Amino acid sequence: MGKIAIVTDSNSGITQDQGRELGISVIPMPFYINEKVYLEGITLSQEEFYERLTTDEPISTSQPNPGEVCGLWDALLKDYDEIVHIPMSSGLSASCETAMGLARDYDDKVQVVDNQRISVTQRQSVLDAIALAEAGKSASEIKKILEDEKFESSIYITLETLKYLKRGGRITPAAAAIGTVLNLKPVLQIQGEKLDAYSKVRGKKQAKRVMLKAMKEDLEKRFAKYVQSGEMCLQIAYTGTRDEAEEFQQEVMETFPGFEIRMDPLSLSVACHIGDGALAIACAKKVTV
Repeated sequence: MGKIAIVTDSNSGITQDQGRELGISVIPMPFYINEKVYLEGITLSQEEFYERLTTDEPISTSQPNPGEVCGLWDALLKDYDEIVHIPMSSGLSASCETAMGLARDYDDKVQVVDNQRISVTQRQSVLDAIALAEAGKSASEIKKILEDEKFESSIYITLETLKYLKRGGRITPAAAAIGTVLNLKPVLQIQGEKLDAYSKVRGKKQAKRVMLKAMKEDLEKRFAKYVQSGEMCLQIAYTGTRDEAEEFQQEVMETFPGFEIRMDPLSLSVACHIGDGALAIACAKKVTV
């Protein structure tokens, strides 16, 4: 059985310290603030990011430097036989496609997984990869299993403000202005590659109700057999402070008794595009070993 290294990026929500505890490598996602580059979790903390965000400084995201990615792979392959690399969804970032291109020069020793995950669902894929590697699966086998089950997850997310969607050109200034006046809160969904609109409601309270109802329908219909077999896990993600997220966690626990529910902050790459005060509920199927 060959030794397999697991690599992901900080979009998974896995911190550098958590990565070391799990025995994996976490590539920090780069940011530009006023044209100066920062690395998530290394030279830029969650707290510092939100301080800079509130001052309306120009913030943009980028993908990891290809040379640094290859440098990490080269270092790992001195001690490991193969690498499973799990970036964020190809539908949300070009970093996955870039990694696939780089992996062509590694004679199948690097398997890049495109299983359409991000944040807490991407984190679950990393945990699945670790379990599969420990069970003796090869890197190519792990890639196939994760990609075969890529649509066995669901995310719903609501935003505090439309400001950042407007800034990113995802909605028009007029729509953002009307939404702000009417206190409209969008509920967005990720059911695969893309971030899509799901609903638009008045107020955060109603938005949370919509998300809980949507998740309940997913678990009772789409994922019913996985719920019955105990293979589904629930997660909460948020941007900014934990206070509102912890209140939402209580609502989720009451709505879905018996589920173990993990809560993590959303990666800064995501927060850059949606701003502070976002809440998300997600589910993902755990692989069986």
